[in-house]
Amino acid sequence: MVNSPDIIFPGMGITIDNLDAIAFNIFGIDIYWYGLIIACGVMSGLYLAMREAKRTGQDPNDYIDFIIIAMITSMIGARLYYVILSWDQYKDNLWQIFNFRQGGLAIYGAIIASVITLYFFTKRKKLKFTLMADTAVLGLILGQVIGRWGNFVNREAFGGYTDSFTAMMIKVSDAKYIPSELIGNIDVINGIEYISVHPTFLYESLWNLVLLICLLLYRKRKKFEGEVFALYVVGYGIGRFFIEGMRTDQLIIGSTGIAISQVVAILSAIAAVVFIVINRKKAKQV
Repeated sequence: MVNSPDIIFPGMGITIDNLDAIAFNIFGIDIYWYGLIIACGVMSGLYLAMREAKRTGQDPNDYIDFIIIAMITSMIGARLYYVILSWDQYKDNLWQIFNFRQGGLAIYGAIIASVITLYFFTKRKKLKFTLMADTAVLGLILGQVIGRWGNFVNREAFGGYTDSFTAMMIKVSDAKYIPSELIGNIDVINGIEYISVHPTFLYESLWNLVLLICLLLYRKRKKFEGEVFALYVVGYGIGRFFIEGMRTDQLIIGSTGIAISQVVAILSAIAAVVFIVINRKKAKQV
C-alpha cells in the first residue's frame, strides 16, 4: 500500500504522517492537541512574564493571579468576538454558542478582553497598568507563537492556493473547510486529494517570534512605561493585516467583503503609533 502523508511541504521536502488532532483519551473523553498546545502557550507565556516581573522588581505572583482571571475572560472575549461576527451560524441554535469544542475563537477578542481585564485588575490591586502591560505582553506574544501551531494540527487558519516554496498540502478529507476558490486547485497524489495552501499559521507564528525577539532586545531601552505594549500592538497589527489578507476563513463585516481583523489590526496599529509619538515627546520634555 502506497503511503499518503497527512501534510506535505513539497518545497521544503517535508512530509508528516499520522498527525491526529486527538492526543489521547481519558475516561472516554478525547483530549485534543489544540487544547494542549494552547495550554503550553499559556504556561510558557506566564513563565516569561514572571521572569520579566522579577527582573523589573515586580511581584511575579501578581501575574499568576492575573492569568487565572484572564484565562476565563479571554476565552469569553474570543468566543463573543467570533459569535457576533458569525451570527448567522448561531441565531437559529443559540446553545451552539456554548459549544467551545467545535471551535470558533478569535484571537483579537481574547486580546481585547485580556487588556480590559488587566485594566480593572491593576485598578483593584493598585498596580501600574502600563508596567504590567509591558511585562504581560511578552508572555502574550510567546503564547501566540506557540498557540498558532494548534491551527496546524487542526488543519485550519490557512490561506489561499499557492505553489510557492512555503506551500503546504493538506488532505481534502482532513481540512476543516474547503474554500470555494480552492475547488479548482485540487491535486491528486496516490489517489488522495490534496489542497495546496499558504500556511498562514506558520507565517504568523514566525512573525510573532521575530517581534518577540525585537521586544526583548528593546525593552531595557524603552522611553516610557507602556511603550513595549504599544510596539507590540504596532508590530502585530502590521503583520496580522497582511497575513489576514491571505486567509480564506476571514470574519467579514456584513456583506462588505472587508475582513474585520484587518480593520482592527490597522486601526489599533495607528492608535499605538500616535500613543508612542505623544509619550516620547512627553518623555523628552521631562
